[in-house]
Amino acid sequence: MDRVRAGETVEAPARESRTESRAERATPWNVVVHNDPVNLMSYVTLVLRRVFGYPEARARKLMLEVHRRGRSVVWTGERERAELYVQQLHQHLLLATIERA
Repeated sequence: MDRVRAGETVEAPARESRTESRAERATPWNVVVHNDPVNLMSYVTLVLRRVFGYPEARARKLMLEVHRRGRSVVWTGERERAELYVQQLHQHLLLATIERA
């Protein structure tokens, strides 16, 4: 670390970098569940209900989207919570990722 001598001026970090990091944190993130050949559709529905608290109809709709399209955005929000949801889905052995919304 460089030392500052008496009489020297030190520039403060640019405000833009602080603003960008705030904007980056504020960017919404998607939790995506991907299709896999292992888990039963009923199990995926159960996990979506358990992790997100979704009602049966919504969890089933999302599960069918995963089954038919190969993936489904099951939740959107702040990054920290998205990472937590992905971790919980992994604990239930579902394939899940996050991506910028």
